[in-house]
Amino acid sequence: MDINKMKALSYDELRSFYRNFLHSQNISKATINTAYVDTFYLWRKGSKDLFWNAVNATNFETEAKNALIKALSENSTGNVNLLVSGYLSHLRRFRLFLASDGTADPSALTQEKTANHVYTRKKKMVVNVPYPSIEQVEFYLVKWDGLENYRLQEDALNKLFFELCPNNTDVIDILLKASTLNDFYSTNIFSIYPVAKHIFALDIDARLKEGDVTLVGDIQYVTIGDTEKNFYSFASKYCSHHNPLDYPIYDSYVYEVLRYFRNRDSFSDFQDSDLKDYVKFKGILIDFSVFYGLDKYKLKQIDQYVWQLGKDYFPKNYGKKKA
Repeated sequence: MDINKMKALSYDELRSFYRNFLHSQNISKATINTAYVDTFYLWRKGSKDLFWNAVNATNFETEAKNALIKALSENSTGNVNLLVSGYLSHLRRFRLFLASDGTADPSALTQEKTANHVYTRKKKMVVNVPYPSIEQVEFYLVKWDGLENYRLQEDALNKLFFELCPNNTDVIDILLKASTLNDFYSTNIFSIYPVAKHIFALDIDARLKEGDVTLVGDIQYVTIGDTEKNFYSFASKYCSHHNPLDYPIYDSYVYEVLRYFRNRDSFSDFQDSDLKDYVKFKGILIDFSVFYGLDKYKLKQIDQYVWQLGKDYFPKNYGKKKA
């Protein structure tokens, strides 16, 4: 590829050209969207010359990293020494693009010190999730406010749980709340009455108010017929909608995100099975928040951020063509 022609392009022209290349590669749409922005961080926060000097540096790993650390230190509130790795990995991919005919194999990136920055899932898809930072949380909180369907659904649940049926002393109230949660969240509980009856028998209001995290474990196991069912995610949602400050929500998206950042950044040394234990799960989520400097946010906000991140980068039909 003619480097001089690339250098002659404007910021928008180069990004558009590079985006076409990214779409030709076997990488996820979310990674493409991130690379389209983060690859050009030095240009956006510094200058065109700063970007190209870093990209073309003879000692690329050292010079580009130093340039990124300086730019991030001046413009970001996150942990710069960890944040830099993600941006550097995007520059590595861009260098591969420049060295190719425009159809380079992104798997070659693994030869350029990317082992600590990627997470490989089935079908050899490579996911590059943006480093958790205040900027990322704010981005997703704003995005959440713009999702009218989710926001209005949340408002409806808040009205139900906080105003219309705040207590759990009437099985009818519990049945109404459990049924609505089951429908809104598609938790696939096909016989909701035994669940409501089980919750009613536990006399949970005082424990909810105190934020007793062992309550989720007591709610999640319900015997229906002769079979004990495990409604873990539902139990976390039921408690969270009564007391969102003390009960974060567990679901498959959160599971994937926490495992990803454990594997990439070692923010914790938990086992996968620990995420299925609610007491441990809440502790892991708090560790995540503290490690990445996000502890100024409430657990509900971290919930909204992590859930959307998982939905973007670890969709349930991951690896399948979207309709």
